Formats: sequence, structure tokens, C-alpha cells
Amino acid sequence: MDIKNTAAIITGSATGIGAATAQGLAARGCSVVINYTKSKEEAEATVEVCRELGGQAIAFCADVSKDDDCQAMAAAAMEHFGRLDILVNSAGTTKFVPLHDLDGLNADDFQRIYGVNVIGPFQMAKACAPHLKASGNGAIVNVSSTAGVFGSGSSIAYGASKGALNTMTKSLARALAPEIRVNAVCPGFVQTRWMRNHLGEEKYAAHIARWEDTAPLEKAATPEEVADIVISFIEGADIVTGQIMVCDAGASLGGRKR
Repeated sequence: MDIKNTAAIITGSATGIGAATAQGLAARGCSVVINYTKSKEEAEATVEVCRELGGQAIAFCADVSKDDDCQAMAAAAMEHFGRLDILVNSAGTTKFVPLHDLDGLNADDFQRIYGVNVIGPFQMAKACAPHLKASGNGAIVNVSSTAGVFGSGSSIAYGASKGALNTMTKSLARALAPEIRVNAVCPGFVQTRWMRNHLGEEKYAAHIARWEDTAPLEKAATPEEVADIVISFIEGADIVTGQIMVCDAGASLGGRKR
């Protein structure tokens, strides 16, 4: 796909991987919807960066766990840009609970996490599908996690939700072909504000150092590096659909040889 003169919705794009993806698309001439729920100031700042990079951009407040919000966001993209070619489902949430602490999670936790991480991407795909099909070469990329591949991550509920997202990626790839391609990326640890706020500065720095010491590629991914992979599924993979790409600097190989 030639990204120039296309339009995209990137959910959860005020900060982190979503913001980096929006900026990468804008730099290629794509008009972007910057979606947020609470981070209004950050979303507006990301809009300004995207405009400086040469793309049109708007901010839109929507909770992807609510179907009406998803429909409204798709309608806003069409109203402002007159087309919709790309959907990146980057919005996500979790509850940080050690995997052994089964009592740390309840049904409400699962429903909240699934609402954003699984139902949200489905509702966005449903809302955007008619417009993506009309574009003639639509693309959806779901931002998942290695937690959904290996049963790891911030909690059992989070890993389960990302596993469900991976399976849904394949189902949607079948359902929406041939007009729309659907793929997913599964990052491992990524250097984001989200992780820094959870871990605190000292533990965050230690986690980065440990990752760089053990991953075969000796890297702790940045949002920009993950965004590059997301964009590669859009502009450089016209015959690829239903694929789940792990991007974790090789950490899932079990550590580098000493």
C-alpha cells in the first residue's frame, strides 16, 4: 500500500506505540485520527507533531470498549478525511498482578481488560470495515503482546486477552479478505511511560538493563521501533494477512549464548 494520501485511525494513540505509529504514518502523508480516553493534552500534542510532519490530524475522545464510541470515531474519520484506509488497534489496558496470585483477579477485572483489549478491536474492525473495504486495499494491524503467545505478562487476564486478540486477528483476516488485510504485532518489553509509571524509575531502569543484557539483540524496544513494524504490515506486506509477528529482540529464544 502507498500510504501517501490515505487516512487512518490509531486507537490509544496519545502516547507510546500508538503515538509513534501515528507520527510514522503522518510523516508518510497519511491523515490520522489520534484516539484517547483520558490523555487529552498528550493527544493534542501528538496531533501537533503529526501536523508538523506533514499529515492532517485530529484528536478524538472515545472508549473502544463502547460500541457507540467506535461507530462515532469511524464516522469522524470519514467526516474529516472523506476516506478510511488503515486501522491500528493500539489501545490496551491491564491490571498488574503476579501470575501466581490467582486471588488478585476477579471477573470484573477480566471483563474490563477484555472490554478494551479484545472487544474494542472487534468493535473498531466492525465500525471501520465498510470504509476499509471501500478503499480497495484496507489494512488492520492489532498491537498485541508476547504475553498472548507465551502466557506471560502483567497478569493472567492480560495474557489471556492478548491470546484472544491473536486468535481474533486470524478470524478477521479470513472474514475480511480479500479487501482488508489483518495482522498483529506482539512486542515484548517496550520502553513506555506506562511501564515507567508502574515500575518506578529505579525498577524501570533495572528492567531495561536486564533486558539488554539477556535478549539476543541486546535491545529493549522503543515505541518507534515497534511502530516501524506496525507500519511495515501496512505499506510493505500486500500479500500478508492473518500473521502474528513476535518482536522482542529475540528474548523469547531463551536468552543469548554467552
